[in-house]
Amino acid sequence: MATSRPRFFSPKKSPQKTLPAKAQARVETFSHDMRGIARVGGKTVFIDNALPGESVAFRYTARRSKFDEGAAVEILQPSADRCAPRCPHVDLCGGCSLQHLQPPVQIAEKQKILLDQLARFGDLRVPEILPPLVAESFGYRRKGRIGIREVKKGAGKGKAARELVFGFRRKRSNELTDIRECHVLHPAIAEHIPQLKQLVAGSAGRAHFSQLEVAVGDDTAAIVLRHLKPLADADRQRWLSFAADSGIHLYLQPGDAASAHRIWPLGGEERLGYRLPEFDLALAFHPLDFIQVNFEINRQMVSRAVALLDPQPGERVLDLFCGLGNFTLPLARRAGNVVGVEGEGALMQRGIDNAARNGLDNVQFHAADLTRDIRSHAWAEGGFDRILLDPPRSGALEVVRQLARFDAKKIVYVSCNPATLARDAGELAGLGYRLTGAGVMDMFPHTAHVESMAVFERG
Repeated sequence: MATSRPRFFSPKKSPQKTLPAKAQARVETFSHDMRGIARVGGKTVFIDNALPGESVAFRYTARRSKFDEGAAVEILQPSADRCAPRCPHVDLCGGCSLQHLQPPVQIAEKQKILLDQLARFGDLRVPEILPPLVAESFGYRRKGRIGIREVKKGAGKGKAARELVFGFRRKRSNELTDIRECHVLHPAIAEHIPQLKQLVAGSAGRAHFSQLEVAVGDDTAAIVLRHLKPLADADRQRWLSFAADSGIHLYLQPGDAASAHRIWPLGGEERLGYRLPEFDLALAFHPLDFIQVNFEINRQMVSRAVALLDPQPGERVLDLFCGLGNFTLPLARRAGNVVGVEGEGALMQRGIDNAARNGLDNVQFHAADLTRDIRSHAWAEGGFDRILLDPPRSGALEVVRQLARFDAKKIVYVSCNPATLARDAGELAGLGYRLTGAGVMDMFPHTAHVESMAVFERG
């Protein structure tokens, strides 16, 4: 299960005065987070915005005992794989890290990472490498979180002026990058960024705004304004006018996720939706729900997963970490009976609702903590012919160790972290399952996220 937004590690940096002046290096290869790796004075340096084979001038951003970090400031000898980034914010914004690398090379490098991780952590070779799933690399992102901050402007005596920062987190930092545009967000939201920024700046209560959550369905977009104090009437009217003019659904969130409520349009179900035409399905979701952010890749991914699992009409199938039914319902179109299990109760209920919405009566949803022993659950008492897993980045180690009891003939594992996939694949090998195929999916172009799918068969 892919996360809707990458998390960034904020390294503990040495004081700036201890960092050396600009240095030069020849980049040898990529790290697993797709930074360039070079050796300077016998020490490894991880360099942002640097590609294998390039000679670069870089500035140090951190020094550690075993390695250093840096960012390229000048490309002295560029790689043939380098391209000009579209976005003016790429040097600072953490939303993208690879716009300087040709998209076909990005996915090829991600495939290398997957194969390397399977070999290194799972001691596994892939008999069949599945063709990468790719689609448009810009304008694909259907979910995002735009941060809002007011920060002091300059230094001096007295009360400092404050300025608005509206954007995404910086690379490896919790600070925000102020943006004017975004080329990976879906156009339904991206084209309104200047207007949204102006709307925030003109709101009397902007100091109490923390973020805008944005979501785009097949037919409608939505924004959720997180505000820490009630909106003044004038602010509320300005936001309502924007919603009515743009057609974007508007939600306010004064507290936790459960407090989010739609104020435009009034009436009707608080849902967006997407379709899976191959399976004649329409799925509904709340703007704050987890969904796959890249709808075109998601359609391809679901189609491949169902084809690889190959459920038969009389078979029983288990879908673990099932969310709102993204795989469960397509599987129910092919199998005799499908059981979906999800740790989050709200998403489980969404799956139940989506099954009813699509007239499916051969599917059941259950809530369970899949990091614990599952033997006490009634749904786990019987066997399953086939199993699908779509876990979070932490993987599915605890439940994988319990899968042998189901005696499934085939398992498909959808992963958003090749390291935990490799670890879990090693566990499956110990249970008597052999890896028969694996491949990558470009769910998050221009980022270092490696999404993949692997197939295991018993015996």
